Amino acid sequence: MDPTEDSFAFDGKFVDAHQHFWNLDLHPYPWLQGETVPNFRYGDYSALRRNYLPADLARDTPGHAPALTVHIEAEWDRSDPVAETRWLAKMAAAEGRPSAIVAHAALDGDNAPEVLAAQAGFALVRGIRHKPVTSTSAATARRGLAGSMDDARWRRGYALLQTHRLSFDLQAPWWNLDQAADLARDFPQTLLVLNHTGLPSDRSDEGLAGWRRALEGLAAQPNTAIKVSGLGQRGLPWTQAANVPLIRDAIMIFGAARCMFASNFPVDSLVADYGTILRGFVTAIADRPGSERRQLLHDNAVRLYRLG
Repeated sequence: MDPTEDSFAFDGKFVDAHQHFWNLDLHPYPWLQGETVPNFRYGDYSALRRNYLPADLARDTPGHAPALTVHIEAEWDRSDPVAETRWLAKMAAAEGRPSAIVAHAALDGDNAPEVLAAQAGFALVRGIRHKPVTSTSAATARRGLAGSMDDARWRRGYALLQTHRLSFDLQAPWWNLDQAADLARDFPQTLLVLNHTGLPSDRSDEGLAGWRRALEGLAAQPNTAIKVSGLGQRGLPWTQAANVPLIRDAIMIFGAARCMFASNFPVDSLVADYGTILRGFVTAIADRPGSERRQLLHDNAVRLYRLG
C-alpha cells in the first residue's frame, strides 16, 4: 500500500451518482401532480410536491456540495421523455448542474429505436432508465411477466443500448435480480447499474440473507455496478446503526471498484437530510484504504458515467 494512502481524509470532493430535479410549475410529472404512487416505499410523499432545482440542492448541501451530479430521469410524462432531457441539457448549460443524465425510454415501446436515438443525441446522456415490471414480494416473485426483464420485446429494446454506448440504470427489488443477472450475462457489452442498493426493505434476518444472495448473483456478472442509496425505511429515521452494515455488505459483495455513493435527493429527504446520508456513507468506508475511499466517493462514478 502507498504510505500516503492512510492519510486520506474526506475533503468534500465527491460525486452524487443519483439525484433528481423537477419544475412542477412548468413541466409534467403525473406522480407529483395529482396521481398517487401506490405503496410508495417511504409512505406519504406529499412533501416532494414542490419544485426542486439546482438552487434547492445547493440549499440542502451546505458545506458538502457534490462536485458532480448524475441526474436520473424523474418520471416526466411518458408521452415525451426527450423533453425532460432537453430541459435538463439547457439547465446544465446555464447552471452547471447536472453533470450527466440518465434519460428515459420505454424499451418495449413501438418507438424505442427513435427515442433511444434522440436521447443518445444529447451530449450529457450516458444511460437509460426504464423500470421493468417486477413482483411485489419475494413470495410472489415470478419469471416471464410481460414488461419484465425476461420479456422478449423489452429485451429487444435493451439490445439497442449497446449501439448508442448507453448504460442501463435498473430499479428493481432484490427478489427480481435473478432476471437482472441473466440480462447482464446476455448483454455483456452494456453496463447495468443497480439503483438504491437493491431495495433491501425487509430487514429481517431472512430478508437480508435473500438480499445478499441476490446481490451476489448480480455481482457475479462483471458488467454490473451498484449505487448505494435508497436505504430509508418507512416510518423510521435514517440511522447509521441501521444502514452502515448494509452499505458495507454491498461494497463487500460488489467490490470497491463497482460501488458509488448516491443521495437519491430529494426523494430521500423524506427520511434524512443530505448530510446524514453522506456522513453515513463516509463512516461505512472509513476503515478502507484511501484509494478505495476515493473510488467509492468519486472515481467510480466519474469512470462509469464518463464524467469530466
